[in-house]
Amino acid sequence: MSAKDYADDLSATVYYALETTRAVAVCPFHSEVTIRVGDDAAESHAFERAKRIVRRDGTNWETQDLREEIARQLGEAADGECPRCAQR
Repeated sequence: MSAKDYADDLSATVYYALETTRAVAVCPFHSEVTIRVGDDAAESHAFERAKRIVRRDGTNWETQDLREEIARQLGEAADGECPRCAQR
């Protein structure tokens, strides 16, 4: 899917940017688990990518809104490994 499919939804835009820059990954065994890779460069790249996604009305997301949503999503992601897989 392209960024245009997500452009009008802040949460989806940020997730798209985080996933496509490999700042986060989805557990291959537990699709509901997002894992924070811990790559600062990828996270910075995700922010830059999200800043450049244009909504259908021709505007970009506000920088502060992007920062807050990225922080929220990274904060909710598991650090480094899937906690459900680690329990095995």
